[in-house]
Amino acid sequence: MTVLTRLAATIQARKGADPESSWTAKLLSKGPETCARKFGEEAVEAIIEAIKGDRTKLTDEAADVLYHLLVMLAARDVTLDQVLAELERREGTSGIVEKAAR
Repeated sequence: MTVLTRLAATIQARKGADPESSWTAKLLSKGPETCARKFGEEAVEAIIEAIKGDRTKLTDEAADVLYHLLVMLAARDVTLDQVLAELERREGTSGIVEKAAR
C-alpha cells in the first residue's frame, strides 16, 4: 500500500468524523464546492512555487495539492482507485490521441 493509498483511506475514514476533531472532516462537512475551492487555492500556490523555482516549497505545495485533490474527490464520492483505473486505461496512449478521442 502506498502513502497515497493510505492517505485516501484516511480521508474516506474521516468522512463521518467530528469536524471539530479533524481538518479533513471539517473540509468535507463544508461540501464539495468548498473542497474544490480549497484544491484550486493549493494548485495555484503550487504553480507559483513552480514559477519561482523553489523546489522545497514546490514539494510542500505539491503534497498539499495531492491531499486536497483526494479530499475533493472524496467529497464527490470518487475514489483514488477509480482515478488510478482511468490512468491505467490511458497508459500507453498518446496524449494527443487520447484528447482527440474525447
